[in-house]
Amino acid sequence: MKKIVLLSVVISMFIVSCQFDSSKKKTKDQLYKIETEYGNMIFKLYDATPLHKENFIKLIEQGYFDDLLFHRVIDGFMIQGGDPNSRNAEEGIMLGNGGPGYTIPAEFDDTIFHKRGVIAAARKGDDENPEMRSAGSQFYIVHGKVFTDEDIEKVEDRINASKLEKLTSKYIEEAKNEAYNTGGIIDYQIILPEARKKAEEEFKSEGYFKIPENKLKVYQTLGGTPHLDNAYTVFGEVIEGLEVIDKIALAQTDERDRPVKDIKMKISKL
Repeated sequence: MKKIVLLSVVISMFIVSCQFDSSKKKTKDQLYKIETEYGNMIFKLYDATPLHKENFIKLIEQGYFDDLLFHRVIDGFMIQGGDPNSRNAEEGIMLGNGGPGYTIPAEFDDTIFHKRGVIAAARKGDDENPEMRSAGSQFYIVHGKVFTDEDIEKVEDRINASKLEKLTSKYIEEAKNEAYNTGGIIDYQIILPEARKKAEEEFKSEGYFKIPENKLKVYQTLGGTPHLDNAYTVFGEVIEGLEVIDKIALAQTDERDRPVKDIKMKISKL
């Protein structure tokens, strides 16, 4: 009887162990690989950005990225690819305008930021794209740099100046629309200082932007590009092969930041 009970306990423990292992496998990140002549990069995609994750996986499964180029490379900043027009592109041709014909809504998450090695979506500028929608296929991998206290202060000043400028533009547009709707005269000598005053009041009420401490430590050790946070969607991260980014970033480029020697990629599920 004791033997039967003991056997039953062992079997139960085995079943629980198998269920635990199965659960672990289900929650494990699916990994992907970018192959280049400089080496391979292994990356994962974030669940926190589901629209970008789903789109990137779809393109990978289609072989969309195979033989495309890293067509824009800036040392200390990023390496960019994903333009379908870069496949077999002739030397000197301007690249960076191609895509699958659609964009993706921005997906910002405060826990995800532009540390070295993350993958983010390229996009058109704010003037054309105020909603900050992402390009359908073009992406960049952050190379970045390690920031000093002085560097961080400059980034924060830059972000705050941009924020104040946007608020001022918002109030200028409101004043212009009001003038149009009421048949009034648009007097910029009046509109501009009033818009500036309202913008400064709102800016002060929201408070001066400071990079959070947890991000600050990363930017001052691992490095990255903090001025892009909450402006471009980060949706993945290179977890192996960071040295490959370094090698590509050092490639000789032309006046448009395109590598003189083509750097092809192939992306597949690991």
